[in-house]
Amino acid sequence: MNTERFALIAVTLALLVGGAATLLAPTVVSGPGAAPGHADAVTTITADAGLGSLFGIALWGVTILFGGTALLWVVLTYVIGAGYEAPPVEYGPEAVQVRIMTVDAAAVVQETVDSLPDGFDDVHVIAEEAIDVAGASVHVVPEDFESRAVRKGRAQEWARRAIDTDREFVLYLDEDSIVESFEGLPDADIVQLREQPRRTDSSLSFLADVYRMGVQIEQRAFARLSIPLFAWGGGIAVRSDVEDAVTWDRETLVEDTAFVWAAFSEYDIDFALSESVCRNEAPPSLYEIGQQRRRWSAGNVQAAKLLPLRYELLTRIRNYAWALSPIVTLVVLPLSILGASVAYGGALLLASVGLGLFTAFWFLRGVAYYGEGHAGWLLALPLAPLVTVVHSMGTVAGIVNPPEHFRVTTKVGGD
Repeated sequence: MNTERFALIAVTLALLVGGAATLLAPTVVSGPGAAPGHADAVTTITADAGLGSLFGIALWGVTILFGGTALLWVVLTYVIGAGYEAPPVEYGPEAVQVRIMTVDAAAVVQETVDSLPDGFDDVHVIAEEAIDVAGASVHVVPEDFESRAVRKGRAQEWARRAIDTDREFVLYLDEDSIVESFEGLPDADIVQLREQPRRTDSSLSFLADVYRMGVQIEQRAFARLSIPLFAWGGGIAVRSDVEDAVTWDRETLVEDTAFVWAAFSEYDIDFALSESVCRNEAPPSLYEIGQQRRRWSAGNVQAAKLLPLRYELLTRIRNYAWALSPIVTLVVLPLSILGASVAYGGALLLASVGLGLFTAFWFLRGVAYYGEGHAGWLLALPLAPLVTVVHSMGTVAGIVNPPEHFRVTTKVGGD
């Protein structure tokens, strides 16, 4: 983590200081003095004390790294993931035990329970405090239960040990994961349900999640990789015997992704992306989305130790590149437009504009993912640079100042 932290700070300082030197430094003109007008052209030198060179290296480095990550996304999504279709359904609700995870948000959980399609007859709520929920059995995690896992992971590990099941699958849902559709589960060891965040109290947070959905269509490639690149625990089904073999008993800030990585690293299992959709809540404020992304960023880097070296390096580079995306938006693009491309060539301007177009495309792809009913959000396209910053600033915080404890994102309830 220290490597990413120091590199991120160093690159940001190099861009800011070097950019200021390049744009503001005086220009020294040298020429033939009193030579006639037809003499050779004069030479101009920018007196930036060498900071301009530092700026150029940092500028191109950021552009190449983020551009490479964007191209990798294209390969994952449109080459490896091309033509992916969810496997046929083999198991219905009768083969699934549902476990809904919460601290004490009874009203929010009730909405999720009420959203479950007919056929789910084995529904459990795992809570930290006693709550009343109709249509489900409520269990409170004992305070004296000991596990290496923390918060949600600890509760999942307790449920694994304490709640018996003879069902083929355990379906884990977050407290706010309203099940919009459930077609059943394919014959895979881990089945990822699709995520579709819904708007709460912050339009910018919701737009950032729309943007994230545009990026997240890369998940269709995960079933074809030897290890999925991440998981979303708000809607994930695990074969019961796989859960017992892998367990949730590990210290991590991202229990869902860590579980999947551990499972694929230790066992020969398979993964599928389902057509079923959960409509979870987008964070209700900019502070909440920042803290959520901060936990994800720090947790992914910490959990990457579970991966083979090539996947660990890929995870770290992707995480670092996404942390740089606000820098691309706030520093690289403006400086290119303001004249840095004059000093460093038109190729830089072309590359910078290309990255800006990727940002716009991911937002548009996210709107398309939501369908025709959300087409009005296309009007927010001019806000795409700001949305990118909202989405990624928490990633920056997770690298520079990782959280020490698991923090639950605030939920507001209501549809």
